[in-house]
Amino acid sequence: MSDPHPARVPDKEDKRTFLRKLAEFLHPGPDSTAELIETLAEAEDNNIIGAESRVMLEGVIRMADMTAGEVMVPATRMDMISIQASMDNLLNTVIDTAHSRFPVFEGERENVIGILMAKDLLKLQRAPELNIRALLRPAVFVPETKGLNDLLRDFRGNRNHLAIVIDEFGRVAGLITIEDVLEQIVGEIEDEFDIAEDEGDIFALADRTYRVSGDTPIDRVNDAFSVTLVGTDPEDHFDTIGGLIAHEMGHVPKRGERHVLGGLDFSVLHTKGGAVKWFKVAPAADNGH
Repeated sequence: MSDPHPARVPDKEDKRTFLRKLAEFLHPGPDSTAELIETLAEAEDNNIIGAESRVMLEGVIRMADMTAGEVMVPATRMDMISIQASMDNLLNTVIDTAHSRFPVFEGERENVIGILMAKDLLKLQRAPELNIRALLRPAVFVPETKGLNDLLRDFRGNRNHLAIVIDEFGRVAGLITIEDVLEQIVGEIEDEFDIAEDEGDIFALADRTYRVSGDTPIDRVNDAFSVTLVGTDPEDHFDTIGGLIAHEMGHVPKRGERHVLGGLDFSVLHTKGGAVKWFKVAPAADNGH
């Protein structure tokens, strides 16, 4: 016969010592994102974690509050392919943009019918009778409000690492890739440089180099680094540092490329839609080391 009053199963034993409990009572943990990030900075200052670890942890924390709409490449700057494009046009687009995946549309750009993998074009050499339509992979559509955490989980769960972002009316707002999401974690997380807080286009990094937005006005860069940046042709006029560097390089900069100008070493960190989104900048003499 079962016991009508079974003994209560004790709660899981709390193995914290009295001193540990007292310490946690006197010094409670952070209760906001800002405090948590501040705690990570203190941990780095106290040599508890390294600079790279702090950067990545900050990225994870910040990413939790971000959405696809904040990180996407806007529709106006998307590189797309028409299903009616000739093979020569396809190859030229793939070579010029250096992307691995392309949204394919039929008729209007709003009508995305699939995703073309650049590597799949190689199949046409073995089987010329194949139609481009047969090579398309399904397009994934996500709302602008989709959180990056959820999007990263989706990307990890399928082999299609590009999603088309749509707005509240169902129109194409842009696109986002797994690389865009991961860069929020592994990319440099900034501490503000000597500029107004609401401007946010030049940041000091942990390795004593700087992160500079490609949209930063050239005058601001000159003031921040005490330089005078001008192009090889003084008659050319550019408003942004991204425009100037692209002109000096003679082509659309790609990630990882570097260019020295005015005593500064500009390394391309990230590009979107054919323009530089972020540079890493260091004095050319020591290249940031």
